[in-house]
Amino acid sequence: MTNGTLTLTTAQAIIRYLANQYIVVDGVEMRLCGGGFGIFGHGNVTCLGEALYDARDALPLYRGQNEQSMGFAAAGYAKAWLRQRFMFCTASAGPGTTNLLTSAALAHANRLPMLLLCGDTYVTRLPDPVLQQLEHFGQPGLGVNDAFKPVSRYWDRITHPAQILQSLPAALATMLDPADCGPAFIGLPQDVQGWTFDYPLSFFAKRVHRIRKQAPDVAEVADAVALLKTAKRPMIIAGGGVQYARAVAELTAFAVAHNIPVVETIAGRANLLQDHPLNIGPVGVTGSDSANAIAARADVILAVGTRLQDFTTGSWTAFAPDAHIIGLNVGRHDAMKHLSLPVVGDAGLGLLALGAGLGGHRAADDWVGFAQTARAEWVAYTDQVTAVGNGPNSYAQAIRAVNDLCDPRDRVVAAAGGLPAEVTAHWQTRDVGTVDVEFGFSCMGYEIAGGWGARIAQFEREPDRDTIVFTGDGSYLMLNSDIYSSVLTQRKLIVLLLDNGGFAVINKLQNNTGNTSFNNLIADSPTIPAPFAVDFEAHARSMGAIAETVSNATELGAAFLRAKAADRTCVIVMKVDPYDGWTTQGHAWWEVGTPHISANAKVTAKHLEVEAGRANQRKGV
Repeated sequence: MTNGTLTLTTAQAIIRYLANQYIVVDGVEMRLCGGGFGIFGHGNVTCLGEALYDARDALPLYRGQNEQSMGFAAAGYAKAWLRQRFMFCTASAGPGTTNLLTSAALAHANRLPMLLLCGDTYVTRLPDPVLQQLEHFGQPGLGVNDAFKPVSRYWDRITHPAQILQSLPAALATMLDPADCGPAFIGLPQDVQGWTFDYPLSFFAKRVHRIRKQAPDVAEVADAVALLKTAKRPMIIAGGGVQYARAVAELTAFAVAHNIPVVETIAGRANLLQDHPLNIGPVGVTGSDSANAIAARADVILAVGTRLQDFTTGSWTAFAPDAHIIGLNVGRHDAMKHLSLPVVGDAGLGLLALGAGLGGHRAADDWVGFAQTARAEWVAYTDQVTAVGNGPNSYAQAIRAVNDLCDPRDRVVAAAGGLPAEVTAHWQTRDVGTVDVEFGFSCMGYEIAGGWGARIAQFEREPDRDTIVFTGDGSYLMLNSDIYSSVLTQRKLIVLLLDNGGFAVINKLQNNTGNTSFNNLIADSPTIPAPFAVDFEAHARSMGAIAETVSNATELGAAFLRAKAADRTCVIVMKVDPYDGWTTQGHAWWEVGTPHISANAKVTAKHLEVEAGRANQRKGV
């Protein structure tokens, strides 16, 4: 240390910088980076590993089993902290790093902060070609890490130690920006990681960050207020951005003050509690009859903190053709979708501004009454569908059995397949921000890994609560190794493994479009001559979990209570019917590609049926 500088390797400087970044959450100052997930290889163990060892108390490093699942865990962690904190992932050069591509895409689609510190090829090129290096004969600077450019919000390759003076603050600024939030990728060539530089001490000074709350433009607010005042049948779509803006209180107060019914997106589940009189249910393809009924009649739709993906909009058929949309969103891109009237800014500040402009203006009681009647009918239907003994074992029955016994602050995690629809339809929210249904990228394998990351975050704030994971057998077989991770790290999960014999929801889509079951269920795979059942209970036990198999939802409820009392990860296995027991109501039209011609008459008939739904598809306004 001389003249206000400190000589460090690139890797040492990165870790020292991260350890000195802080944020205040709910009045408590804590490190912005909660630590990281890592699997070491020759591309990161010698230099970055050396630096992380010296910082192991400040930045705990969780040993991963699979790089993709590490990324999912980092995403689950960021969601649980409402994007106020993040984890890094470090992987070796080559396949270790490319395994992170899928999880980077998931974080990008869901707008989640995640820092990727990945090994890269040598800048000097003296030892080229090295182990795991891809050679591009006409572009020697091109490597596998360039594949992260489409799935990163910030991307850089460090070719000199001084570059991190600019790159690290820029990466953090991206991850903390409400509009541009997403994964930041930093490629670390193996030689550069160990090179030294005289870094200014000021670079390592403690810094307390804050997340920007951008006030909306006055003129945009005025236009939105004027439009809302013309509404006879207004509706609010509440997305995940409401929670990330920590604006649930403002949303609820706005809806109550102006008598406007609220529907939720999949990411926006747990904005309002189940029993709130203005909570009309989830909207869209995996929605509710009640929410879709008012969506089809609403004349002005205030979309708050949602990117309006196709499962929310029913591929843009869920709304009346002449309905006007107001997009209140911190991201300009999302606020302007389908010619929405944009209000670009923080959800909470935007709702306060709109409320001030509306004054005492309220929607008509008969409109709200219609919505509440529809909601009551939907709740009655879900009570029927989830009743134990009403048909064969189903996702719905399992969900309600757990829902009735869980603590209000327990966190439920699901992703991909049939469970997101069933959890969205049937999970009764008892507390705000307790539901994580990963349907932004709809990524199989997220469930257990994302649950592990969520549990790490939950343990930092509410260690006496539980993280509950719903997964099917398909996702379980795809990525289950973080059961072992949760046991090793003593971050208990309760995993509900609902076995339907394959990829049942895609088989359902296959059948619903006139196709014959083929290669989705194990029983319908022609290259499997003698199907056999996996002993999931034994498999989970082999990774250190407590495991048991139950026959029905009543037994599942009793097993769930035993899991609540247990001291480590528990896996409860139950078979469900792959054909019957699905929730048949609550769906909006969804655009899927179907064959225009087919030798199968059923396929042709279903194609015509699908195309008929296109008549309601919005083309713009």
